[in-house]
Amino acid sequence: MPDLPPTEGPAPGLDQTLPAPESGEAAGAVPRKRPKPGERRVQILETLASMLEQPGAERITTAALAARLQVSEAALYRHFASKAQMFEGLIEFVESSLFTLINQITDRETSGTVQARKIVTVLLQFGEKNPGMTRVMVGDALVFEHERLLVRMNQFFDRIESALRQSLRLHAEAAGSATPTVDAGARASVLTAFAVGRLQRYARSGFKRGPTEHLDAALQLLTA
Repeated sequence: MPDLPPTEGPAPGLDQTLPAPESGEAAGAVPRKRPKPGERRVQILETLASMLEQPGAERITTAALAARLQVSEAALYRHFASKAQMFEGLIEFVESSLFTLINQITDRETSGTVQARKIVTVLLQFGEKNPGMTRVMVGDALVFEHERLLVRMNQFFDRIESALRQSLRLHAEAAGSATPTVDAGARASVLTAFAVGRLQRYARSGFKRGPTEHLDAALQLLTA
């Protein structure tokens, strides 16, 4: 697997990026402190992501989420207007985390091929580190939710493909291609389909088949 620039660091997990909530008091002790402003919202998103990590998990209801958090459903709706808005919170985390990393890659790497390989690498590393998010990214967790969520995830992968296309155009131009735009578009489409397929396999194998399996060899073949 290609090494990432040291300053980029590992693909973030939800618990690394969002502020960690304070732990509750032990059972039988004094009542738990009321969460600080914004802390309950973080707890809700972390718990939703955790529930999505269960292989074969069915549709998550607000009742089940509230039960896991030991709060009422009404308490959930004080922080989110709907369950769709909770999923949007997860999608926003995916978008901000990955496009921050992608921008770092394109700023620091001059080779279009290296850029493309690293973009696919951070995408798959992120999915591997965040199994629940992977189910959101490939749409498995959104099947029975609001249609706008699937539309937004489709737009996310369109942006990934666009970033790959820009990087691969650099490669095509450097290689003296007579049709750099066409060549870059075709390669970007293949790499995006490869990444989505790896994430889908990861989710549907119950998170047993890692998306970064033999990744370096695969990227060498796809970007040769």
